[in-house]
Amino acid sequence: MEKRVDLHLHSTASDGSLTPEELVAYAREKGAAAIALTDHDTVDGVKPALEAGARHGLEVVPGVEISALHPRGTMHILGYFIDPDHPFLQNQLDRLQVARRERNPRIIQRLKALGIPITWESVAALARGQIGRPHIAQALVRAGAVTSVEEAFEKYLTRGAPAYVEKFRFPPSEAIEMIRAAGGLAVLAHPFTLNLPSLSALEQELSALKALGLEGVDGLYPEHKPGCIRCWPKGSNWCQAEGATFTERLKKKSIY
Repeated sequence: MEKRVDLHLHSTASDGSLTPEELVAYAREKGAAAIALTDHDTVDGVKPALEAGARHGLEVVPGVEISALHPRGTMHILGYFIDPDHPFLQNQLDRLQVARRERNPRIIQRLKALGIPITWESVAALARGQIGRPHIAQALVRAGAVTSVEEAFEKYLTRGAPAYVEKFRFPPSEAIEMIRAAGGLAVLAHPFTLNLPSLSALEQELSALKALGLEGVDGLYPEHKPGCIRCWPKGSNWCQAEGATFTERLKKKSIY
């Protein structure tokens, strides 16, 4: 019988709508065999998720999703089977958290300068953990400035939009190093956000990242174009799994 897994999930530790415990219970209810908790730039939800997984009989893969520099688009690198207590990883994630905290008020200031009635308090009220752009987008919907979260990003919050503020990110080599130092596997998240001009450009990007220690690609994602997940470097022994594309090394883990 085929096992159902979801290896790219967020909780209220970052921009998810469920707490780690609620997420585990929901996944178990839906019949998942395993999940990975991969919150943005934080591992705060990992231990509660692991504990909940033990209670519910659901395997939980400790993970993280790290923001990385990319000249054309947005790059996120997933880390699987990490040690959430690893001091180097924790120190580097702390730097990213500081960058996020410094960025959010600047975004709100820009929105106010555009005449939009939004406050820090209205944004913070929507978050149960780390505050980020999705919460600002929700606040914009509530303020009547836009009709949807998608419109909020497109009109105000995405790169190039009037309220967008850059933040500190690690180069891909350092993001991958953080994950590998903590014992994890580095996987490129949703490659369509790299905004590359062609599938051949994506293949070249993956080859370069593989040389840095990348071991897989996020395989199933709603916005992926046909053929996107078939562009990993030829002869690399990467394979597609439910929810992601991974090296053979990951298949040796217990979720398979």
